[in-house]
Amino acid sequence: MSRFRTLSDALKVFGITNHLAETELTAVEATLGVDLGRGLSISRDETYYPQFEQQVRREAAEMARQYEIFYCLEKSIRKLVSETIASSPSGASWWNSGCVPPVIEKGVAERMQREKDSGVTPRSQDPLDYTTFGELGEIIKSNWQLFGGLFSSVKAVERVMASLNTLRGPIAHCSPLAEDEILRLQLSLRDWFRLME
Repeated sequence: MSRFRTLSDALKVFGITNHLAETELTAVEATLGVDLGRGLSISRDETYYPQFEQQVRREAAEMARQYEIFYCLEKSIRKLVSETIASSPSGASWWNSGCVPPVIEKGVAERMQREKDSGVTPRSQDPLDYTTFGELGEIIKSNWQLFGGLFSSVKAVERVMASLNTLRGPIAHCSPLAEDEILRLQLSLRDWFRLME
């Protein structure tokens, strides 16, 4: 006879036991400074990766989480900007119709040309993909008549974008974030999504 009254009870106990085991394994990894390979499997060039110091590899693994958050955030902001302005009277050709401040247009054109001149595969045909995080905020502010219905306040957008842009620096330039800054990133993300409530 089973110890559990229902299959649901057995599944709950299994889930709790699994969670406890995962928590203990996480503690072992932290205490011993090892990676037991329980996370996402990342394909690495095993010829060179093992030559990096263990501490650098640990930092990279931790910072990968922060990079992933920022990658998703920046891509979603680009999509929001593009779709919002494209659905306005400016239409699909909004980039060339006065919706982008001239200084941003010029900077993007220079970046696109530099990339073309370097001979690497272009990252995109869309100029919006060549804007910096700060420039995305400026495009939103410049088109506030379109974005005012999505966000609660232009000043709040400026503040949150400035905070996120500051946090983006260490992530994009391979420096570890302090524990406080990871918390600040999480709070800034909450603030960003709260702006659209």
